[in-house]
Amino acid sequence: MGTLSIVATPIGNLGDITLRALETLKECAVIYAEDTRVIAKLLARYEIKKPLQRLDAVTELKKAEDVIARLEEGEHVVFVSDAGTPGISDPGARLVASVRARLPAATIEAIPGPSALTAALSIAGMDTSSFTFLGFLPHKKGRQTALKEIAKSEVPVVLYESPHRIARLLKELESLHISRVTVARELTKIHEETITGTPSEIGARFSAQPETVRGEFVVIIVP
Repeated sequence: MGTLSIVATPIGNLGDITLRALETLKECAVIYAEDTRVIAKLLARYEIKKPLQRLDAVTELKKAEDVIARLEEGEHVVFVSDAGTPGISDPGARLVASVRARLPAATIEAIPGPSALTAALSIAGMDTSSFTFLGFLPHKKGRQTALKEIAKSEVPVVLYESPHRIARLLKELESLHISRVTVARELTKIHEETITGTPSEIGARFSAQPETVRGEFVVIIVP
């Protein structure tokens, strides 16, 4: 049986790739990626040339069959998402589940590395002995229920949000009388910034400086 390596990749700064990740990318037979164009930039930076196949959220179960066939032939297969650790609000979980169910003898290894979740928590300056991670909230159905649960939480709640919906989220948190929020944006990049304040204060900051509303946001809600 072959080996499936789940490789974490940089969330911004390409220098954050680990030595083990680079070794794995160099040694594997093929790389499956959420977006081949994204991983191609990383591979070019480190002069690595490997066959690339797309495996995103839409094609994950279908492409899992291809991966399983390769593992049965004894190949070393790598999967990467666009940034960070696969399977954490990214494709990868269904791929791994399929391989575990169909090929219990195959080796599935984690090549750990960057994660926006842990990076944001490490610089938030709060007790993180326990917290709840919800990833991206539902856009419609189930959103209000999730927000009510957040308001009742006794531990910090961590969310991911896009630049298109961050203003809406902050207004929703304000309506729930949340008094303290930490927002981290552009983590590991040139314009990295972490802001703490009330939802209205942070919302006003982004309204006054719309050029800063870019990249993925990590939002930490303090009970």
